[in-house]
Amino acid sequence: MKTCSFYFIICMKTSYLFILLLCVNLFCLAQSYIPNDAKSKTHFTIKNFGIKTGGIFSGIKGSIDFNPKDLSNSQMNVSVNAGSINTDNNARDKHLRKSEYFNVEKYPLITFKSSKITESSIAGFFFVVGTITIKGITKILQFGFTAVPFRDGYTFNGEFDINRLDFGVGSSSISLSDNLKVTLNIVANK
Repeated sequence: MKTCSFYFIICMKTSYLFILLLCVNLFCLAQSYIPNDAKSKTHFTIKNFGIKTGGIFSGIKGSIDFNPKDLSNSQMNVSVNAGSINTDNNARDKHLRKSEYFNVEKYPLITFKSSKITESSIAGFFFVVGTITIKGITKILQFGFTAVPFRDGYTFNGEFDINRLDFGVGSSSISLSDNLKVTLNIVANK
């Protein structure tokens, strides 16, 4: 009878340990967040005739798996609708949707997929490495971002520079800069 009680106690302790480890493991896993298009902003600025001009893309979709305590299992896989480009000038927007620029009929999405997220020496600031695909051309991209938690999600803020010619967006021009800055303000909820 004592042997039975001993084994029962060992089994109970093992069960409790298993449940505890399972809970810790689930807590440490990256949580999945969905970008909220209505609250997010993907903005770009570029110089045209020496004057900064810009616009936004909308239609952000995808998923962001993020846990600052488990960055090895964190990842970003998001896209924006290339045809949503809005520069507050309808004629220019129509021109930018054509094949010379974004060719939105053939390439409706601009995508980013991370391969690695690392922390920096500054609390709440991280680095992401991944690939960006525009017009079917994929390039490696790395940039820094902040992750600000709120009740049921995060706000991710970051910015990066790209050369539009690397992606076949337009051609060389004396009036339009090759380089542009993209600023991200992505609100994502569970």
